[in-house]
Amino acid sequence: MTTIGIFTLTALCEIAGCFAFWAWARQGASALWLIPGVAALVAFAWLLTRIDSEFAGRAYAAYGGIYIVASLAWLWAFEGTRPDRWDVAGGAVCVLGALLILYGPRSV
Repeated sequence: MTTIGIFTLTALCEIAGCFAFWAWARQGASALWLIPGVAALVAFAWLLTRIDSEFAGRAYAAYGGIYIVASLAWLWAFEGTRPDRWDVAGGAVCVLGALLILYGPRSV
């Protein structure tokens, strides 16, 4: 699986896990929502370790840009609110930053 693919799956796991807690704590959902929420967050943490990066901090920093775009997709797909032009512009800047972090030339 590609780095972007892993980041995308990682983001979906993190967002789903956090949303399960949100649903329980803020929307009155059953505490049973916490079970898949914890499983999703464990999967998120494990997937983040699958990123091909020499340094954890660099993987986490690059992941942040992908997470932002995935969060905007979640907003639209699951919460029914379409991102506005500022959301899209901000997401594009974040993805560009993530790509620079991942693929920018490194001096040794």
